[in-house]
Amino acid sequence: MLLLIPGPVMTHPSVRAAAAQDYAPWDMSFRDLVARVRERMLAVAGGRAGEHAALLLPGSGHFAVEAAMRTFVPSGGGVLVPDTGEYAARLARLAQEAGRRVVLLPVDEGALVDAARVAQALADDPGLTHLAIVYSETSSGLVHDAVALAQVAGAAGRRVLVDAVSAMGALPFDLGALPMVDCVVVTANKCLESLPGLSISVARIDQLLAGVGRAGSWSLDLADLYLHTLRAGPGSHRFTPAAQAIAALDVALDRYDAEGQPARLARYTANRDTLRAGLRTHGIEPLLPDALQGPIVMNVAAPSEPWWDLQRFVDQLKERGVLISNFTNTGAPHFRVGCIGAIMPADMTMAAEAMAGAMADLRTAYQKAA
Repeated sequence: MLLLIPGPVMTHPSVRAAAAQDYAPWDMSFRDLVARVRERMLAVAGGRAGEHAALLLPGSGHFAVEAAMRTFVPSGGGVLVPDTGEYAARLARLAQEAGRRVVLLPVDEGALVDAARVAQALADDPGLTHLAIVYSETSSGLVHDAVALAQVAGAAGRRVLVDAVSAMGALPFDLGALPMVDCVVVTANKCLESLPGLSISVARIDQLLAGVGRAGSWSLDLADLYLHTLRAGPGSHRFTPAAQAIAALDVALDRYDAEGQPARLARYTANRDTLRAGLRTHGIEPLLPDALQGPIVMNVAAPSEPWWDLQRFVDQLKERGVLISNFTNTGAPHFRVGCIGAIMPADMTMAAEAMAGAMADLRTAYQKAA
């Protein structure tokens, strides 16, 4: 089965094999593995030893996003969130559930965040301590300029949180060059091409220490997690970790190091371009213009015909060996296709043919029933 969702993604057999065994999380060998993964993730994010720390937290990216909100935003602080789509809305809700004040900056659907409007919003509200941004918004397929937006916030004397859940591993990011960024949040199961169940926060150590006692949650306290690693060692855990997911990530990082970030981005870009070209030969168009379409996920316009039904289309595709998401996150009727994972452009050529065939079958079935 060709898995084309924007996470969890299709993985290499060697990555899956690493999870097909039992681990003792407090065994010294496994502690060494955890410490190694933390060091490797620090490098992936561009963090600097002694200045930043990579912390492993069980759960999806939402867990790490909420932990970042609780750890880095003071209880009397406020967060500016550009409303770029579904995942920005979730980020905002996680902040609100943590008791932080949230100001949403409206962003038109299908548009990039305007850095000048971010600067103005920060200037208008001195109580905003943080800007929180989604680097790659998987509901729309847009990639926002996280670096430029962080720099705007830094120039205004504000701190920054970056949701790079569907970006890290493909899109460039150099945390060491962005001193205003408190934390960047990642998950294993997207562009790092590993298994779900593990989130990673790469954070400034000084800001972690400033956040001690702030979280209001033991499980979602990144400062407490960091202090624990100082007391008990870099491979230690407060609670039972996602052991298989950590082991799988170690293998996935071998593959990432061998390929390199620029080459991985180039492959995903080729996947996107091949899919788009293949669909267009059948008169099927993406929702976004080419200049705005990111390389992570593509929203494809659904036919405005009475025979169209997303779930039936997904079922037809599955019969052809292709699995996509059976839900959408934006207003216009469409379907989402992930361009990431252990896949190649040839897979996208096959997928485009399968999509055209599935549509043809849906149309024919409707016409016969009518």
